[in-house]
Formats: sequence, C-alpha cells, structure tokens
Amino acid sequence: MYGLDSDSSASWKDKIFQMSFIYIFFIIVLALIGTMTLYSAANGNWEPWAVKHLLRFVLAMILMFTLALIDAKQYYKGAYWFYFVTLILLFAVEIGGHVGMGAQRWIDLKFFKIQPSELMKIGIVLFMARYFTSATVQGIKSIRGILIPAVMTLIPVALIASEPDLGTSLMVLITAGVMFFAVGVQWWKFALIGGAVAGSLPLLWNFLHEYQQNRVLTFLNPERDPLGAGYHIIQSKIAFGSGGIFGKGFLHGTQTHLNFLPEKHTDFIFTMFSEEFGLFGSVSLVFLNMLLLALGYVFAFRTRNYFARLTIIGLNTNYFLYVFINIAMVMGILPVVGVPLPLISYGGTVMFSIMASFGIILCMSISPNRENF
Repeated sequence: MYGLDSDSSASWKDKIFQMSFIYIFFIIVLALIGTMTLYSAANGNWEPWAVKHLLRFVLAMILMFTLALIDAKQYYKGAYWFYFVTLILLFAVEIGGHVGMGAQRWIDLKFFKIQPSELMKIGIVLFMARYFTSATVQGIKSIRGILIPAVMTLIPVALIASEPDLGTSLMVLITAGVMFFAVGVQWWKFALIGGAVAGSLPLLWNFLHEYQQNRVLTFLNPERDPLGAGYHIIQSKIAFGSGGIFGKGFLHGTQTHLNFLPEKHTDFIFTMFSEEFGLFGSVSLVFLNMLLLALGYVFAFRTRNYFARLTIIGLNTNYFLYVFINIAMVMGILPVVGVPLPLISYGGTVMFSIMASFGIILCMSISPNRENF
C-alpha cells in the first residue's frame, strides 16, 4: 500500500517556493507564443483571439496555483468522486447535451459551457492512480485485478466516441493504457488487446460516422478530394514547405494571411507558426514542449509517493498526446481529428483543463516525499 502523507504545517508560501519556477516559466513562454501567434492570425490585431487568449491564460494561472496549493492528500481522497461525477456529466451530455459544430459535447449552463470529455482526461488519471495505489502486485498481474479499471476506462471512451469525438476518446484510452503499462501490466496483455482491435477494424469501420471515414481516406490520399476533405491538409503542407528554414517573418505568412489555411487560430495554428518562423521556429517550439514534458517526468520519478507518481505520469502523458497528435495531424502523419495545440491554439476549455493538469502536477511534485499515510 502506498499513499500520501500531508504536511499540515507547510504554509501556502512554503509550497509556492517549493514549486519548479522553470516549469512555470516554460508554461508562460508557451502561452505568450500562443498569444503572439493569434495576434498574427488576426492580421496584427488583438481582437478577436489574442486578447481573449491572454485573459483566459491569466485566469487559468490562478486556477493552476489554486490546485497546486491544495493538500495532495485531498486528490487521493476525491479521485473516485471526481471520476464518477464526470462520468455522470458524460451521460448527461449523451441525453441532452448542447450541440455545436455537428457534435454533442457540451453542457450549456447559459453563462458558460462545460465539456465533460476534457474533465474525464483528468478524471481517468486520478481514478487509475487511486485504484492502482491500493492494488497489490498479484492483483495487477491477474486478469481479474485489471478488469475494473479496464471497464471504467471503456465506458467513458465509448460515451466520448459517440458524441462523436474520436480524438478525445483515443486520448483517454491511450492515457489509461500508459498507466496500465506504468504499474506493470504484462506486455502480452497489450499484445492480446492490440490483436483483438486489429482483427475488429473492419467491424469498427462501420461504426464510424461518414465524415470520420472521409478523414481516414483523406489521410491516406489527400488528393482524392483536393477542394473538399483534402483541402485542409494540402494547404497545411504547402504552408509548411513555404516557410523554409527561417520562415517568412512575423505577420508575413502568405498562406495564412491570404486565408488559404483554414482553422489557422485553432487546429492548424502550428502550421501558421511554422510558415512565419520556419523549420527553426517549429523545432524550437517542439523542443520547448519536450523540455516541459521532460520536467514532468522528472517530477514523477523523483517522488517516492506512488499515487503522486502515477498521477503525474498520466497527466503528463495526456499533455504529450495533445502536442504529438496536433503536430502529426497538421503534418499529414495522422488523420485530422480536431485536437488543438495546448497553450497555443485558441480555445477556453482546453486552456483551463491543461492548466488544471499543470496545477495538479505541481501539487504532486511538492507533496511530502513519503510512501505511506
């Protein structure tokens, strides 16, 4: 048994000074790069995206520090509650959620909308970390021992996929899979599941919506519909290539500012950045994200606390998936699935969910380094 041991004598000032300022610095730099890129996307105007992005980031920073200062033990206690409340919200979306852009993904509270699938990315990590913290080695290595977390993963994955939101459902599934691997589930079980999924692909294909099937077909051959489904990725590749080594310069991206590149402020913002700052800029942005991710995994393996370690691994993996899927998507390596680039792309839901994840990671990184309660 592993657990968290809180230090009630530690003040919030002590906790702040224990946080990694380098980690926080990388977060701020990425958000400022996003603000600068959104400024360019609007042809050198703060409205409508850059100023809102910056304001959301400031509010999200407050949320991040608030979550970082919570006693880490409370996350352990509330892990199951958070998961099941989020699961109920997913069922609520299925029953009567708000429809936008052809998908039913939100709960409309009039003054703002909640996207429970984003909360589930955190919920599944906390659930798995709590469950495996209490599990025995023998239980983890048995089929029966991993049945409950497997079912608790597949239920939200199915609900999110039915919204439909294939990208988010895959992110939840992969994050859970990484956590299964991290706790020591044998490789042959992954191979068995992978073989079963591969064998069922023809059946799964029929469950995909028509636009999802078109995305896969377009990924395999974008030229099949160059003015329709393949337009996004073709224009994205043109913008990438036109950027060259050092780019066309800030505010001088032709594909972007002549409006050939669609969704330049959301899903394809990395393409826009690469056109203006070239290969050097895009590699630098990737490297900055890799430094942030590397620090997260350093936090995970530095702590002796099992719950904290699993939580950081899960949330850090979720962030990695955001970055990897978005960049691979706009480069044509993966099908277009509508995953934004965190801290860079315009959008409030992802901003707050990612910053909440950072807050929990910081909390776990400064939690007392003891194994047991």
